[in-house]
Amino acid sequence: MYVKQLYTNCLSEAAYFIESGGVAVVIDPLRDIDVYLDLARERNATIKYIFETHFHADFVSGHLELAKATGAQIVFGPDAETGFDAYVAKDNEEFAIGDVAIKVLHTPGHTLESTCYLLLDANKAPHAVFTGDTLFVGDVGRPDLFSGNLTKEELAGLLFESLNSRIKTLPDNVIVYPAHGPGSACGKNLGPNTYSTIGEEKSTNYALLATDKAQFIQEVTSGLATPPSYFPINAKINKEGYDALQAVMNKALQPLTPAALKERRNAGALILDTRPATEFGDGFVPESISIGLEGRFAEWAGSLLPFDQEIILVTTPGKEEETVVRMARVGFENVAGYLEGGFPAWEAAGEERDMIITVEADELAMDVPHDENLVIVDVRKPVEYANGHIKDAISLPLGDMMDAANLANLEEHLNLYVHCQGGYRSIIACSILKKEGIHNLRNVEGGFAKMKDEKGLEVVQEKNVLN
Repeated sequence: MYVKQLYTNCLSEAAYFIESGGVAVVIDPLRDIDVYLDLARERNATIKYIFETHFHADFVSGHLELAKATGAQIVFGPDAETGFDAYVAKDNEEFAIGDVAIKVLHTPGHTLESTCYLLLDANKAPHAVFTGDTLFVGDVGRPDLFSGNLTKEELAGLLFESLNSRIKTLPDNVIVYPAHGPGSACGKNLGPNTYSTIGEEKSTNYALLATDKAQFIQEVTSGLATPPSYFPINAKINKEGYDALQAVMNKALQPLTPAALKERRNAGALILDTRPATEFGDGFVPESISIGLEGRFAEWAGSLLPFDQEIILVTTPGKEEETVVRMARVGFENVAGYLEGGFPAWEAAGEERDMIITVEADELAMDVPHDENLVIVDVRKPVEYANGHIKDAISLPLGDMMDAANLANLEEHLNLYVHCQGGYRSIIACSILKKEGIHNLRNVEGGFAKMKDEKGLEVVQEKNVLN
């Protein structure tokens, strides 16, 4: 028996490849499937099944791509309804995989069709459980994501029953392999590890420690941040189907000259620059949005960019294909070309450039007492802001900035100092502000991580949220 976790950091997503006796299965694959095909070749195995734990909302699954490439059967748990050919398994149904087996455990709660897959070894003993978004390390899946007509409280009640009747009853030594790790928006506060055991979770996970259903429902449904705006789009794509990745790539990987890029921009295309944040700040095509590949790129792209507007890329030369693949993972099929030669080609053509002024925390501290128009803009998440922020800073979370109404109070005469925790998100925020015509701004290098220790910048915890 061979089990491999395939973890993608920028999405906090885990897929799984399982093989026994030359028969393989993949659980929750990403849209770019080469890694699974390569593993099958290495193991001299045939991929027979593709198991989906639920209709994912945070990424586009590779079930259709992988089924087309291998002939494998797509399997969902009970209550799943798809717009494509798939086998809907029965609760407790078993699938033979060489010398081992996969047993279906229907665990509604995160979504109605949510299902865990229990791996039974050659002796039919439980070895590992692939929990999808039903159970994470230290957390459980949020019950407020687009599943049927049930309220989040009703779904949380189902989740309580699923955890107590199907998960907690498993032996303590069973390995827990969830679909997500730390940083995922599919839960509230996932632990730092990407796998665990039933015993460890029963002793440390608040959701498995809970014995009172009403209290569990209250705990699971309280404090939920607004889910990223692309979640319902991805869930719909995973349920109904999507275009082949190669077709998306063929459309997107069209080289454009600087003149052609300008023409497309003037016709309404959005320019996305995926170079590192520091490079973007030094110079960029005017009106570009920066989302650097070095951070949680796909998540921020899905949260901030339109799915119905043409997008043109500016990347580090050679990073065009990676950018398109990572965007396709969250459902983007509207990329229509890239600037050939990247930003250096734009400069060589003598075109106008824009830039973002960057300042150190000590420079900001010196300006605070003397500049009556100075405004510190904190673009971190509300929970980060609440846990500590610079006195008088306004909270304007990055996820809310594409709504122009949220920028109405940022008048041009104000001297804006924009920061996040470390610097990645603040560059994105500055690019959005500039695209909206707000140019009197500076990016604070190092963000709150450096600002909180700077003499002259007082850290407080009371809220001062921009309306």
